[in-house]
Amino acid sequence: MKKEYDVVIIGSGLGGLVSAILLAKEGYSVCVLEKNNQFGGNLQTFVRDKTIFDTGIHYIGGLDEGQNLNKYFKYIGIMDDLNLKKMDEDAYDVISFGDDKIEYPHAQGYENFIQQLLKYFPEDEPCLRQYCREIQEICNSFPLYNLKFGGGYNEEILSRNTNDFLNSLTCNEKLKAVLAGSNFLYAGIEDKTPLYVHALSVNSYIQSSWRCINGGSQITKQLIKQLKKHGGEVYKYKEVKGFGFEEGKLVSAKINQDEEVFGKLFISNIEPKTTLKMIGEEKFRKPFYKRVQSLEGVPSAFSIYIVFKPESFKYFNHNYYHFNKSTEVWKANDYTEETWPKAYMVSMNIGKKMEVWAESMTAITYMNFDEVEEWANTKNTTAEEMDRGESYQEFKARKIEKFLKAIEKKFPGIRDCIRSVHASTPLSYRDYIGGDRGNLYGYIKDSNNPMKTFITPKTKVENLFLTGQSINMHGVLGVTIGAVVTCSEIVGKEYLINKINAEVS
Repeated sequence: MKKEYDVVIIGSGLGGLVSAILLAKEGYSVCVLEKNNQFGGNLQTFVRDKTIFDTGIHYIGGLDEGQNLNKYFKYIGIMDDLNLKKMDEDAYDVISFGDDKIEYPHAQGYENFIQQLLKYFPEDEPCLRQYCREIQEICNSFPLYNLKFGGGYNEEILSRNTNDFLNSLTCNEKLKAVLAGSNFLYAGIEDKTPLYVHALSVNSYIQSSWRCINGGSQITKQLIKQLKKHGGEVYKYKEVKGFGFEEGKLVSAKINQDEEVFGKLFISNIEPKTTLKMIGEEKFRKPFYKRVQSLEGVPSAFSIYIVFKPESFKYFNHNYYHFNKSTEVWKANDYTEETWPKAYMVSMNIGKKMEVWAESMTAITYMNFDEVEEWANTKNTTAEEMDRGESYQEFKARKIEKFLKAIEKKFPGIRDCIRSVHASTPLSYRDYIGGDRGNLYGYIKDSNNPMKTFITPKTKVENLFLTGQSINMHGVLGVTIGAVVTCSEIVGKEYLINKINAEVS
């Protein structure tokens, strides 16, 4: 590792790696520093019982030719080398309820999306058509979402609430529950989640939905390959613990007492609250610092990772979003010890040999950080191992059993197919991904106060920039666009968008 670079990037999540490639392509010398032993943040995979599992990337949208993520991935050079499988055209997601035997599909392609749901809601074609039309119109109002150069945000759009929008479309409570059924994608909150968050989240999956064969870490590998191709560097086991200033200017990232990396520009891909604390409260305006520190993160999750016995459980090429009650689609995180889990998402993992039988399954449900608060002072990663103690293992075992019982109701006989079960808690998400209190998708966005969570990538520290899911939108597409926004502050927005379009057209 050299002593000085044009750009030093802290954190090798998707936002950090995409930013690194964009700037390396512009001729900047770039260095990415990662504290863990694996690059990629939410793109990480891990192995349990000789089986690969994803940390956070269970499916990706917008990858068909000409679609937005396809174009962004082509520009950064990774599209052609990804190993992908398209999900079911007529049902990439299935919404189901414990009080209803029907399984409701979310289909790929807007017309197909409408036609598949009309089988169950034949009286509601006008509502479905208006829903699809407005989702697309909202997405078109965000220029960068469509690789266009445009103006600022439309506050009227930012202030629209998802649940209010669905209520305005129809009085059919079941249809509203089905349309909102994948709200785990953005940790939806009934009276807060803006419509644009829902629209930007579901639109790309309706366009096209894909699974990564053998996990999302292949995206990381391709990103690092492209970064090195353009002269960039990336290092693991390099946890930045502070920053150096000279005459009031940010000059270095401090890894430990003996190691310091100097740079002209710095991009933090780590959690904004943590970044601001590390830089120092005195470097920012007090109202801004207090606002960021007061932001509420979305909930965290408890996940179980099931390894099946050979040829015991049929593979399904879609996800399930299952709710105990269709009336509680917006209330899954409002649980008690007795009612948990109220809802969950189930996704299949897919290997190179695509056969009839599933190798494994991931199931995810909400869990508040308060449930693991007693172990909050422990830290356990591959880079920094610590035993959280017997009580923590007992807690996990108890939760695994309760979660499995809930899943058995949806998939009778699944327990007989299981070879082994593994789990992660909000502490796992906090330690491996770095989110404040293990949050899944950054900060809660509120239609009642849309600008409260707005954080610009350019900070008051003149050479410090921010990127990642808390800055723009979460998800593969949201974070990729966020990296473009960050880098456009450095190289120029119009210039960068024109260059991307010229290269991929």
